[in-house]
Amino acid sequence: MNCYEVLGVLPGVTSVVGSGGKTTLLSKLSQEVRGTVVLTTSTHILPFPNMPLLENPTLSEVKDALTTHRVICVGAFSGEKHKLGPSALCAQELASVADYVFVEADGSKRLPLKAHAPHEPVIPEGSRHTVQVVGLSGFGLPVNQTVHRSEIFCDRAGCSPDNLATPERIAMVIAAEHASGAVRADVILANQADCEKDLALARDFTKELRLRGDNTPVVAGSLFNSTFAEMRDR
Repeated sequence: MNCYEVLGVLPGVTSVVGSGGKTTLLSKLSQEVRGTVVLTTSTHILPFPNMPLLENPTLSEVKDALTTHRVICVGAFSGEKHKLGPSALCAQELASVADYVFVEADGSKRLPLKAHAPHEPVIPEGSRHTVQVVGLSGFGLPVNQTVHRSEIFCDRAGCSPDNLATPERIAMVIAAEHASGAVRADVILANQADCEKDLALARDFTKELRLRGDNTPVVAGSLFNSTFAEMRDR
């Protein structure tokens, strides 16, 4: 199955949150789906290379651009290291002229794992599906080296910054965020599953989620290798 199929992505607005491959996932989804695509953000992203960029366009300009280019990026330069912020057009408006709108709705400072502050993630109104990305490359490393907002992570996991980010601790934090309603996820992509050891970590993570009453579907995969497997309960 293609990535968009295994993650259950449908036409309309899809939000991508978490850490460990969000931008790569957005690019992959835009390549796989059939139909017109707008890539955008509710926070900040770097412009996508080799892709038409519309800065703060009108809806008519977006519609016109999609007659020439199947995939475009929409945003507004924020002044933060050449990053794009949200455009004046909301996701629902963009979805009125594009088949798919993929929104990067979270920041992670390019770290594979993260805990969420109270103002995160920024899910746009009208989003019908949310994919939470978790980077397996951060599993087993010290929290202060691999987790964005490590202090929040430690508080929720009851650990120290130099403790390891184990599947149990990561599941504890994610399950707590889901239970509180702070983070909504329809599916979790445990990305960077490049070998059997990584798949074993994904299985352990899924088991720990289930032990905490979190039944969010988990897909272990490698966006780089285009391989994906649904994690079954054990």
